[in-house]
Amino acid sequence: DAIAGLVGGTLEGNGSASVTAIAPLERAGPGDLSFLASRRYAAAVSQCRAGVLLVSPDLADLPSPAAARILVERPHDALLSVIPHLYAPPSVRPASIHPTAIIGHGARLGRDVTLAANSVIGAGASIGDRATIGANTVVGDGVTIGADSMLWPGVVVYAGAELGERVILHSGVCVGSDGFGYVQRKGAHRKIPHVGRCRIEEDVEIGANTTVDRGSIDDTVIGAGTKIDNLVHIGHNVRVGRACLIMAQVGIAGSARLGDGCIVAGQAGLGGHINIGDGARIGGQSGVFGDVPAGETWSGYPARPHRESLRATAALFRLSGLIKRLERMVGGES
Repeated sequence: DAIAGLVGGTLEGNGSASVTAIAPLERAGPGDLSFLASRRYAAAVSQCRAGVLLVSPDLADLPSPAAARILVERPHDALLSVIPHLYAPPSVRPASIHPTAIIGHGARLGRDVTLAANSVIGAGASIGDRATIGANTVVGDGVTIGADSMLWPGVVVYAGAELGERVILHSGVCVGSDGFGYVQRKGAHRKIPHVGRCRIEEDVEIGANTTVDRGSIDDTVIGAGTKIDNLVHIGHNVRVGRACLIMAQVGIAGSARLGDGCIVAGQAGLGGHINIGDGARIGGQSGVFGDVPAGETWSGYPARPHRESLRATAALFRLSGLIKRLERMVGGES
């Protein structure tokens, strides 16, 4: 009953069933909460022994031995209301500055800042209230970090970068490194000095081992609320809009522009100096070499509108069969 009230769903079955954890369909037991949001898992739900099962209304016809079912729109979203009640949040340690932390000349620390072991704060840097700087993390000269931000161990933020409030950088993130820019002169590759900044706006989360280059002349900007997965590379002068989702192993070349609300799926590559419109979606492993209109879904290599890409792929798969038929016809004539 309590869970149904939390998620605003309709209870079916044993209203007194209790759960203490969340588990996938195939592993859930009587003490677990599980969820079903796609018909592709119909076989698994038929064997699911969960104490409570969150189910979308369009899948209510699927049978399950679960003790109780709660019909709720968007079960994934409903989990967000339940998780805090089943799992205690990480304990908050009192703010502290470890004796091995190094604080440069003129650095400014806000209230209740935590600096873990061997962290380095460069000269003139500014750390906002309640920010946490993890062990072995380096914050360069003149960097600004907003309030309530979290930099996990092993992060590097190059000089001059700006991070807004509530930014999360996971281990191995590198923000503000030089972009890949060279000109050939007298038979050698001459490095183009990078004097732009890297600006990360508020509520951005960046996954482990992702790199975001600084601008060469202009700034590299990651818009507010954008979430970036692990192992992503964002080149110099790129502008990423607000509330975008960028999945693992994506590469975005220099001076590309992404509008607000874009989704870029895993291993996609975006060429330089292109524009991706607001709300556009790029399929996994796509190679994007031109502009993508707002709101459209593109996929494939080279990327094109998704339906066109599917037709092209289907035609390619049929081609081998046609070639075999032609070879048999030619062989029969000879």
